[in-house]
Amino acid sequence: MTTVELAEPTRAVAVLPVAPPRSERALSTWVGHSLIQCKRLLLVWTRDPATTIQTLIYPALTLLMFRVVLGDSITHATGKPAIYGFVPLTALVAAMSGSVVSALGFKGEKYTGLLGRFWTMPIHRAAGLTGRLLAEAIRVLITTLFILVVGICLGFRFWNGPLAAVAMICIPVLFGVGFAVLVTALATFSEGVMLVNVIGIINTLLMFFNSGFVPVFAYPPWLQRTVENQPMSTAIDAMKGLAWDGPVAVPLMKTLAWTIGFIVVFTYPAVRGYRRAAETGA
Repeated sequence: MTTVELAEPTRAVAVLPVAPPRSERALSTWVGHSLIQCKRLLLVWTRDPATTIQTLIYPALTLLMFRVVLGDSITHATGKPAIYGFVPLTALVAAMSGSVVSALGFKGEKYTGLLGRFWTMPIHRAAGLTGRLLAEAIRVLITTLFILVVGICLGFRFWNGPLAAVAMICIPVLFGVGFAVLVTALATFSEGVMLVNVIGIINTLLMFFNSGFVPVFAYPPWLQRTVENQPMSTAIDAMKGLAWDGPVAVPLMKTLAWTIGFIVVFTYPAVRGYRRAAETGA
């Protein structure tokens, strides 16, 4: 008897279509890579005790010092609660001071070659800078909320409803992003010591010549217009009006003008300097 072997039936193998890789220049790639860079920076900052102190502890102690040392005397001199100037002032100072820490971190990434390694990888070219600015916005938001909690414990209140409160919280974030663009531009073209000195001078001048400590009329007449229209004063007046009393529209428009001006003027130097640092490590 002849044995007949039956061949196994052929099985159809399903071939799944492979999606083509997304372009490095695609908008979705930019958004996704920016979020990854933002998450990376936030994780680095949360693991650094110095950044935590600069973000939370230092602003809270500054606000407490203002209230204990200057609060009653300024309230008696002006007839207005000083806490409504101290809270906005502290939030804005914290936003500016934190930008220096971020800029020094950027310098460290440049010197260690991390920026260069990112530049050689299939990562959207703008993701590093936009991710850093997004992380800055989140940091300023967290700092502002923490300062508000401390301020509420010291007598700060919202008198104009929840929408005004949300708008007030957004002002330091907006201001911080604009200032971060300026600091990033300076960081790409200056050394660490020079950067700290320059930003320190800017912070000191803005911090002591604004409407957060005393009203504008308390300054010498020749200085009042400068104090009234400098970026911190406009932001403080808008936040004060949203939380308690005072004009809102005019100082808010001036704050938006300052922020947009920072972004328009310093975006190109920041992008060019960031690319130069990533490409050459210099």
